[in-house]
Amino acid sequence: MNDPNLNSGPAKKQRKLRTYPGLGPRDFMHPWDIKATAALHRVPGFDRLIAKVMEYGLERILYLENIADNVRVTEKMFPRLYRYLKWSCAILGVEEPELYVSLDPAPNAYTYGHTRPFIVLTSGLIDVLGEQEQFYAVAHEVGHIKCEHSLYTTVARNIAAVIEIFSQATLGLGSLLGKGIELPLYDWMRKSELSADRAALMCVQDKDVALRTFMKLAGGAQKLYAEMDQDEFLRQIRAYEEADESTLNKVYKFLITAMRTHPFPILRAKHLDEWITSGDYDKLARTASSE
Repeated sequence: MNDPNLNSGPAKKQRKLRTYPGLGPRDFMHPWDIKATAALHRVPGFDRLIAKVMEYGLERILYLENIADNVRVTEKMFPRLYRYLKWSCAILGVEEPELYVSLDPAPNAYTYGHTRPFIVLTSGLIDVLGEQEQFYAVAHEVGHIKCEHSLYTTVARNIAAVIEIFSQATLGLGSLLGKGIELPLYDWMRKSELSADRAALMCVQDKDVALRTFMKLAGGAQKLYAEMDQDEFLRQIRAYEEADESTLNKVYKFLITAMRTHPFPILRAKHLDEWITSGDYDKLARTASSE
């Protein structure tokens, strides 16, 4: 593993990172992700839509647009981010993709492509997160590649263009099929994030880093970082879950999440915490090796 030492904590203490030889996606994927992927393939027309996306070269168009508009991360350009990429790929056993930084104040990150996946972090995300949390963000996107999410993510994040392409190819039928595909795609996207969060934790190997990342994404402001409290954040998670007491509240929750590409940060933290407290994360960690 290239440069396996990670600076952690205020004293910048060096620690070794574990790797996972022979790791397969299903060794850590969230069961909701697995079920949502299977459900996608049962949607009429979905496999035909994916075939058209590949045929029309949408992946190539997005790749060229990305090169023209963003800055690529290399050993000499943003070398710290490049180290995070190298570590993540070595830990998860993923071939190194290209990584870019985009000038965009909105905190975000995404991975496009299938035959040639590439990762993009926005400047807004980098500004919000600390160094270890940036490592978590990079590892999260590498996790998407490990789970083979990239093609479906490309389709979901460009659904309007994809439906138009499919509609033209099917003499208007695609616009009807597209409406039946849109909601399952968004549902899958949200659930795929839970698997990528697990992959990111396997890379940073520190629960506190993950929780800080979610807190900042939920409501972080640089002037308030020192006043954030993880226990209070976890109590907020429980309060949200308790709001499911009535059927009406469950309906409201569906309505406010149906068209979101990501789960709310507090729910991402909840699912990751459940994976840890169940013992499954530690069980997987025991199969790892130190580099």
